[in-house]
Amino acid sequence: MEGGARPPREALAVLYFGNQANPNVTEYVVGPLPVPTYHRDVTVQKYRRKVPYHRRPMLGSEYEQNVSGFFLHPVGLEVLVDHSSLDIGQWAVSRVFYNGQYYRDMAQLESAYVQGRISVEKVRKAPPDGDFSSMRPRAPSAAPFPLQYEPQGPRYSVRKNHVAFQAWSFAFGMSVKTGLRLFDIRYKGERVVYELSVQEALSVYGSNCPGGMSTRYMDGSFGIGRYTSPLVRGVDCPYLASYVDVHYLAHSQDIRTIKNALCVFEQNLGSPLRRHFSNLQSLYYGGLVNSALVLRSITSLGNHDYVWDFIFYQNGAIEAKVQATGYPSSSFLHGDGLRYGNRVWEHTLGTIRTHSINYKVDLDVGGVKNSLVAHDMAFEMARAPWNPEQQIERPRLTKRVLDTEDQAAFRLQSKIPRYIYFAANSKNKWGHQRGYRIQIVSFAGDHVPEASSMERAISWARYKLAVTRRKEEEPTSTSIYNQNDPWTPTVAFADFIDNETITNEDLVAWITAGFLHIPHSEDIPNTVTVGNSVGFLLRPYNYYDLDPSIYSHDGVFFTSEQDFTACEVNPIACLPKTASCLPNFPPFTYDGFKNTSKLYCSMSHEADQPVTDFRSF
Repeated sequence: MEGGARPPREALAVLYFGNQANPNVTEYVVGPLPVPTYHRDVTVQKYRRKVPYHRRPMLGSEYEQNVSGFFLHPVGLEVLVDHSSLDIGQWAVSRVFYNGQYYRDMAQLESAYVQGRISVEKVRKAPPDGDFSSMRPRAPSAAPFPLQYEPQGPRYSVRKNHVAFQAWSFAFGMSVKTGLRLFDIRYKGERVVYELSVQEALSVYGSNCPGGMSTRYMDGSFGIGRYTSPLVRGVDCPYLASYVDVHYLAHSQDIRTIKNALCVFEQNLGSPLRRHFSNLQSLYYGGLVNSALVLRSITSLGNHDYVWDFIFYQNGAIEAKVQATGYPSSSFLHGDGLRYGNRVWEHTLGTIRTHSINYKVDLDVGGVKNSLVAHDMAFEMARAPWNPEQQIERPRLTKRVLDTEDQAAFRLQSKIPRYIYFAANSKNKWGHQRGYRIQIVSFAGDHVPEASSMERAISWARYKLAVTRRKEEEPTSTSIYNQNDPWTPTVAFADFIDNETITNEDLVAWITAGFLHIPHSEDIPNTVTVGNSVGFLLRPYNYYDLDPSIYSHDGVFFTSEQDFTACEVNPIACLPKTASCLPNFPPFTYDGFKNTSKLYCSMSHEADQPVTDFRSF
């Protein structure tokens, strides 16, 4: 609360209790930091029940990588393992799959092979560099690519976890589970957003191989923040960006450091934010360069790489954007495999999948009490006032206040008002409610049918937008425990939507953006970011009395009667002098290969039945 006492700093400790009569996962809040003196069990308070041990995120000891780009080298052999027991001596193979056929166990597979009843598909051994899956360049280096720099140094500041840029300021953090998140976003000193954070990244696969068809990755369980990748200067971010290290504690008592985990830079987007050339009557040009601040991190989760951006524009708009790259996952090509994707190599099927990204946006527009308003258009038929016999079809503005959570929950493929915004109690100079509009950019695939036994665990993905009352007991749209027991989800987002009133309340928007990916030959060896970008914008809508970027120092204006080559008239004319000297580029360094492991974790399956896992080799 503003003006109140500073609350104590606390941390969440997640403990796995396996060696007990009732194995479980328990969450404690400990504090005050940095020297805790108390702890309290908050598990039941958060989840309304104890968390069974089988729901825990797996430790990183399932697979070992030995071929570069092994995601593209399936061999057609997969094994279903029952690992429900805490005693690894009790683990057993319960089913075997090879080249389209299922067997009870390895003994039956061997017997069928000896009897010549198996169609054997010979697969060439992949070299260690992966051959076609290698990311090694196929062409020598040539002239360097264009570089950007600030002629007089950065125009932003990064102090600890606080960033200031022109009229913007915000704090940032990195959650081990959900990755990059922002707090207390202010423009011209006034808070616009209390929290802006990634919640989950979901991928649902199709295939005619058992491992592929059962794959449902909820990346928060593995750790979107934990698997943040060290950024490569000059490729992942501009060479002269500011780089920030991240420290975390997970699966170990030792603090780990990810060097250069975040980058901050100002980016000239190469187009005007706004402009006009007048060639009628008075002659003038007015324009403003579209220079924005970018905060970026990149997560490498198995085969997928997600580029997470939060972008701050000079007109008061914020953009959240994610770009997908990395390796496409694959299955062994056999039978009717082409129903589930495209062939991308000799025995490799690039399997169809959907990607869904969920965000939490706690907007505070002109204060914490907001309403949700929808504006759109409709054609009305009218008689021309000057000629009653003439009919005019004219667009008119439609307005609607969405009063309840049910009205504010928009299904993925449903129609959504084209202008939907959080409205404040205050008005601008022209008598309009001050607002911030939510504009979603998405080309999502279909959601898992709600009849699915696991759908409630990912029910946030039903909605492209859902607005609910902000509640302390509803801090996230999902849980890290949903991955390993989606049939009994620890958090089911659908329960958040219970028709409560949302007029003049503290509100939260939950936004889902996604894309359908049908891998194709150009995804080999890697999927490019071009065209694989989704997200949303928060844009001022009558929030100001005019465009606030008119006060930017970057504005350019000159008339036909002025000397537009003079610096005092046109700052662009000064660039040949002010930007003629290149800064000193620091030497290239990279610490990304330190303290890393070749092991990564896999998903397991439901616990009220034998816990099983299809492994492909």
